[in-house]
Amino acid sequence: MARPILTCGLGLLAVLAAPALQARSAQLQVARVATPAGSVEQLRINLDWPANAEAGTLALEAARVDLPALGGRLRAVRWRCPLQRLPGSGWTCAGALRAAGIAPMRLAIRLDETALRAELARAGTRVQLAREAARPDQFALVLQQVPLAWMQGLLEQAWPQARFSGGRLDATLRVQADARAMQAEGPLQFGALGLQNDDGSIAGEGLGARLQLRYRAEAGATRVAVAGELRGGEFLVGNTYVALPETPVGVQVEAVQQGRDGWRLPRIVWDDGAVLAATAQAALDAEGHLDRLSVQARSDDLGPLKPRYLSGWMGLAGLGGVDLHGGLALQAEVQDGRLQALQANLRQVDVRDPAGRFVFDRLQGDLRYSAGTPVASVLQWQGGRLYGLEFGAAALPFTSAGGVLALPQATVPLSGGRLTLRDAVIRPPRDGDGLEVYFGLRLADVDFGQVAQALALPAFQGRLQGDIPRAHYARDRIEFEGGLQLGVFDGRVTFTSLALERPFGTAPSLSADIALRGLDLLRLTEVLGFGSISGRLDGRIDGLRLVDWTPVAFDAWLATADAPGVRRRISQRAVQDISRVGGASLVQSLQGQLIALFQDFGYRRIGIGCRLANQVCAMSGLRSEGNAFTIVEGQGLPRLDVVGHNRVVDWPTLVERLMAAGKGDVAPVIH
Repeated sequence: MARPILTCGLGLLAVLAAPALQARSAQLQVARVATPAGSVEQLRINLDWPANAEAGTLALEAARVDLPALGGRLRAVRWRCPLQRLPGSGWTCAGALRAAGIAPMRLAIRLDETALRAELARAGTRVQLAREAARPDQFALVLQQVPLAWMQGLLEQAWPQARFSGGRLDATLRVQADARAMQAEGPLQFGALGLQNDDGSIAGEGLGARLQLRYRAEAGATRVAVAGELRGGEFLVGNTYVALPETPVGVQVEAVQQGRDGWRLPRIVWDDGAVLAATAQAALDAEGHLDRLSVQARSDDLGPLKPRYLSGWMGLAGLGGVDLHGGLALQAEVQDGRLQALQANLRQVDVRDPAGRFVFDRLQGDLRYSAGTPVASVLQWQGGRLYGLEFGAAALPFTSAGGVLALPQATVPLSGGRLTLRDAVIRPPRDGDGLEVYFGLRLADVDFGQVAQALALPAFQGRLQGDIPRAHYARDRIEFEGGLQLGVFDGRVTFTSLALERPFGTAPSLSADIALRGLDLLRLTEVLGFGSISGRLDGRIDGLRLVDWTPVAFDAWLATADAPGVRRRISQRAVQDISRVGGASLVQSLQGQLIALFQDFGYRRIGIGCRLANQVCAMSGLRSEGNAFTIVEGQGLPRLDVVGHNRVVDWPTLVERLMAAGKGDVAPVIH
């Protein structure tokens, strides 16, 4: 791999210019030569100048060339060139420079009593150096299309865990190197810069920059200041992904390192116009981890903020496609890697999920978090939607202290009723643990008709009531304690063991146990378009699991319940629908030839079960005999039973049959 040729060439030229090496002799061997710029070990110089010749041959070899201040080093260095005298006083020599692990380059030197000038070149890459004899500790350095891989040693001085993966550098630097310090300043221009640390948590690709550099390294301290603009490219810092625009983004960074104790960054400025303007102060430990951070940021246009700066975090939360509009001001304090304080001021913020999962209109107010003393804030909105359900304006009064954000209680109008959040506690991520949320939830008088319409369900009617005393969100999963009860069809549907994974992520998953008690079958079947059945229905759906809102597993049993005084009648249409859906046939008595003349029939019991696994439904009924199972047990005259003969049914096929039955696409057939 190519070493930082620029810095090593600088050290070599500084050594050649040392007075001890200016004497002309046939051979010279030196164990070690040190200059302010660096050192050379096992140096051998041979000069072959035939008598009366116009030129001689200079050959130089060195086992090792080191430049600690700039982090450069070369091994097995060889340079051979024709040495020629300049008119007046001086010398010039140009030839191929070779070293272990690098391709040959051309090194040309011009030396006289007033100045030293040198150029190191290969293809389109140029490194030019000029030093005046009157000021031997100062020189000018010009870089043209220098691969950043050559600067790896310099990078390691400031950041041992990082490496350049690509890019080129142009620069014009004024450099001073003496026994006390090494300093440089001047303009830098990077093209297609690539950078990555050892664990991949920090990386950049295709970055462009025009910067002004000030650098000083002395005993025990290094100071760096850069100011200018970035343009294009992308970089990743932890979970923060930034995609820079082609328009310039102003940047300023000042950094100080004392020994090996890490870096202090007393000034960080980021200027992306109305999209993001930020100032910060930070400190990194010796391993490059964030120790302290104080940041103040403002965005007057959240639209482009998300794709440029927030896509990494929002993608992790499953919110990658969400659109943001409005304004935001933010202040945050981090100490020892932990969030200490946060204040976010939202101004007319709209949040919209293109997938239709949620919408928040006109978010407004403050949100404050404190790891210490108590603070209070209020966040409010004008309305929105959650999975198609409309909710109204609400205000959420937050308090925060001791590292948690608390919401004692807030009521939100929801589909003609109320949703009340209570005892909510939010714990931000820390010590390797992710976000945690605890809350209680109560539903009161929510119109189930509006819910059914929003979820594209049949036109169910009723009011939703429910009380979940405690729920816990962690690791992208919500677990609910207690239950949720729905008052529908003059009966009750109760949800228990509720858990929701990836609620706003990819393929959300819901698990629950459901109990049905006393549902009015006549009202239910009329809504479903499933013929008509009078009576009452009980049932259970255990181990229900939905993935992306599609059933993948459950164990269900639905059966009529004893209800004194309630008529039990089933229409011919319902009989045919049940038969077609369950893969059943009618078992008729001697009166079977009269069945076609009747619109409905009496029944004693109805029961059907399905255990879904691996896209296959194992069917069951009131009674089983071999592969047959009774779904409807008739009563009265004419009497009929409905018996299923296929206990294993493909789930997609069963769903198609149910949908066809609800649309009335099942033609009545009497066997």
